[in-house]
Amino acid sequence: MANRESYLGEFEHVVLLAILSLKDNAYGVTIREALKHSIAREVAIGAIYATTERLEKKGLLTSRKAGATQERGGKAKRYFSVTPDGMSMLQETRKQLEILWQNASINLLSHI
Repeated sequence: MANRESYLGEFEHVVLLAILSLKDNAYGVTIREALKHSIAREVAIGAIYATTERLEKKGLLTSRKAGATQERGGKAKRYFSVTPDGMSMLQETRKQLEILWQNASINLLSHI
C-alpha cells in the first residue's frame, strides 16, 4: 500500500490547484473563495489551514507571512505557493486521473 506521502488526496489536489490559480494572492480566505466558486464547495477555513500545513510538510507548498494590518487585528496573512515538487505531483496525479478516465469512458459509453 502506498504511503500518504506518495499521492495527493482529492482535497489536497483541489487546494493545490486553487493556489496555482490564485498566483501571488493565495492565502486562506482567497483559497476558500476559489474553492467555493470553482467547485461549489463550502470549506471551513480550518480545513484549508490543516491541508496547507500537511502539504507544506510534504514539501509541496511553501508559505510566507506578509505584514500585519490593523484591519486584520494585527495578524499577518500567510501566502502560499506551490513548490517544484508540488508541480510534479500535480502533473503525475493528472496523468493518473486521465488514464483512469480513459479506461472508465469505455464503460461509461456502454451504459448510455
